Amino acid sequence: MQDTINQAQVTAQESQPGQAGEQSLKEKVIEVMKTVFDPEIPVNVWELGLVYDIRVDADAAVVVQMTLTSPMCPVAGSLPPEVEQKVRAIPGVTSGKVDLVWDPPWNPSMMSEAAKLQLNMY
Repeated sequence: MQDTINQAQVTAQESQPGQAGEQSLKEKVIEVMKTVFDPEIPVNVWELGLVYDIRVDADAAVVVQMTLTSPMCPVAGSLPPEVEQKVRAIPGVTSGKVDLVWDPPWNPSMMSEAAKLQLNMY
């Protein structure tokens, strides 16, 4: 469901005039999110629904708002910095930041259908 929401946000922003550069960077950020995996779960952070929002400003500064599967997640100290590092490495990005949030709390319904299938949740 979260994947659908994020994709809908991306699609809606594509139609806004003057947003072409921002949109292509946002798409690149999404592709990078698909390369970051929670080591405890063999699914990437995008498909898990851990990414709540991606903002790209006019200066190509990127802020990723994301959460973890729980506040006590053992990768809390390593996963957000990995996301930040990979976002900063995207050509054209001037800065990258991760805002870790806990509201709304993550739950399995936020995973994409592909993630649920991969984890045999059907």
